[in-house]
Parts: sequence; structure tokens; C-alpha cells
Amino acid sequence: MSEDEVPWIRGPKRKATDAEYRAIASALRLRILRLCASESLTNKEIAERLGRNPATVLHHVRTLVDTGFLVAQPVRRGTRGAREVPYRATGKSWLMDVDDRPPPERDPMLAAFLEEVAEVGERHLLSSRLGLQLPAEEFEDFHERLHALLDEFARRPRDPQAKRWSLYLGMHPEA
Repeated sequence: MSEDEVPWIRGPKRKATDAEYRAIASALRLRILRLCASESLTNKEIAERLGRNPATVLHHVRTLVDTGFLVAQPVRRGTRGAREVPYRATGKSWLMDVDDRPPPERDPMLAAFLEEVAEVGERHLLSSRLGLQLPAEEFEDFHERLHALLDEFARRPRDPQAKRWSLYLGMHPEA
């Protein structure tokens, strides 16, 4: 069985530690994880794709490595023979439960998603919107079933040839 046939995300969800919470409370770090989810990238490659300074990106990469969200892959030689360290996302961010934390001023997941949409263009966004009116017990059932579906797909083996998609799901009570 190849690496791509093995489920990428394994293990139960758990409460994030303070360090883990801080590490994924950044839109830039979430974008780095998204980039490195399907392929191993060096700090330079990440910085180029994000249009950011490599030194700034390295700080964020080190934070993600230190908290186990990224893992260094075997060293390789670059085009000019320089030593390069590629990084790959571990899938750990999906397993972090941060629901007990106070919501940040700006949602880093929404910020990361909006940056990604801006990058590809809104014309490529598939979106839908639904207004619901549910009693508390039906809302809980809906919420649990929706997250169970997302978890099922998150844990499936990766197909390296498949088209890559990003999904953002947001719910809020109406004013």
C-alpha cells in the first residue's frame, strides 16, 4: 500500500493545547498547511506561492513544525545544489478541537479561505446558502451529522491525481 492509499488523518479529535491553538490561530499558517497537505514544499516554495518574505514564512513553518502540524521530509538538493528541506502537513489540524476557546476577533479559517478565493477568483467559487429554523436538538443533530460527513471525507486516502478543493463552512445565528 502506497503512502497515498493510507488514510491521511488518523486518530480521535482532542482538545488543542495552548501552543497548538496559537499555532493554528493564524490565517497564514492555515494557508501553509493547505499548501503542504498535498505535496511537500520547501520554505522558499511556500513563500513564492504565498507571495511572502521567506524569513517571515520560515518563522511560521518553524512554529508549525514545533507543534507537530508540519513535518520535515528528507533533505533534497535544489537546482543549484543547495540543501533544501521540504515540509509536509501531518493532518493534525483536523484533529484539534478548539470549540472551548473564546472566538478570535477575526476567524483565521475564514481569513485563509477568503485569501484563497481571492487568489483563484470568485468565478471559481461554488457556493450555496441556506437559512434554517431548527429547534436546539435538531440543530445539534444537523451539526453532528455535517461534521461526521466532513470527518469521513477528511480521513479518506488521498489520490494525488485528483483535483484539489478547499471547503469552508460557516454557520451563524441570525440577528
